[in-house]
Amino acid sequence: MLQTLKDLFDHLLLPASPGASAAADERALRLAVAVMLVEVMRADPVLSPSERQAVHDALRVQFALGEDDAAQLADLAETTAQHSTDLFTYTSRIDERFDMAQKIHMIELMWRVAYADGKLSEYERHVMWRIADLLHVPQGAYVNARLRARDAAAG
Repeated sequence: MLQTLKDLFDHLLLPASPGASAAADERALRLAVAVMLVEVMRADPVLSPSERQAVHDALRVQFALGEDDAAQLADLAETTAQHSTDLFTYTSRIDERFDMAQKIHMIELMWRVAYADGKLSEYERHVMWRIADLLHVPQGAYVNARLRARDAAAG
């Protein structure tokens, strides 16, 4: 497990080599997205089961994963996030690989995590703003994604 985590850290921190496998790049991208979802969850002072479930649901939707695979990815993302010192390592990978529609969809999934417990903290708002800014998501798209997530949580 520790070697796998080290390999993923190394892959995230080092530039992709021309011979790097597409599967490894995809795993690194999935981990980057999962870490961002977990960062929103961790921004709340109290980790709620509903937020944890929202992370799993978002991973299943984003990557068409089964429940077990989503849980494993979420667990790895939590461990990775605890040892991370910045967001740029992850957002730069996402920014490079996702088109704007995919970024906006991801931001909406992140808002769903933030709204999952029925409360939106200032810390969650701040993390969301920082991530959206690093992904170069326009303010209007960011606000619309937030409103869609809020409406989904209310309904």
